[in-house]
Amino acid sequence: MDFIFMLTKNDETVPNALAVFEEIRDTAVRYVGFKDVGLPVAELKRLAEAIHASGREVFLEVVSLDREAEIRSASAALEIGVDWLLGGTRPADVLPVIAGSGVRYCPFPGRIVGHPSLLRGTVEEIAASARALSETEGVYGLDLLAYRFNGDVPLLVRRVLESVRVPVIAAGSVDSVARVRELGRGSHQSSGFFGRAGRS
Repeated sequence: MDFIFMLTKNDETVPNALAVFEEIRDTAVRYVGFKDVGLPVAELKRLAEAIHASGREVFLEVVSLDREAEIRSASAALEIGVDWLLGGTRPADVLPVIAGSGVRYCPFPGRIVGHPSLLRGTVEEIAASARALSETEGVYGLDLLAYRFNGDVPLLVRRVLESVRVPVIAAGSVDSVARVRELGRGSHQSSGFFGRAGRS
């Protein structure tokens, strides 16, 4: 399992994201990300440049609720210069925006509601959504809001990993050592499994 450090809290990029990044610059963390809300695009671009300059990959997660905002966030991802675009629920709208860019796109499976985002549906419904998304041309992987699910999280993670052959990122309130370890125990089924933690 790989680990992504998110410069976020309450589904927003923290105001002092660059300063927080400097605190972890000398660690072994290879992947760093932030949200499409909380800071203006110009500041997110400077943040991405600093992360890239340290030799790391940059992740941007979309938490926009409507179609137009999601499209704007996909366009912003190109301007910011991220390596991975996570989240969102509208691949038919996003994929044309990022086509040919090399950005790795990982949308949310399942039914997403509210902000902070919550994952709803049954385990089997979410696994079916994950399978369908994973078979969509241009979708590189999945951004699973594991700990925003109001059910059996280890079972959900296991079913999703069994259903797909693409990288899966466990997102949403991965905010304790216990949760990171729990995800690690379930990640043996996929070499492309990522755990995530926010600044909280």
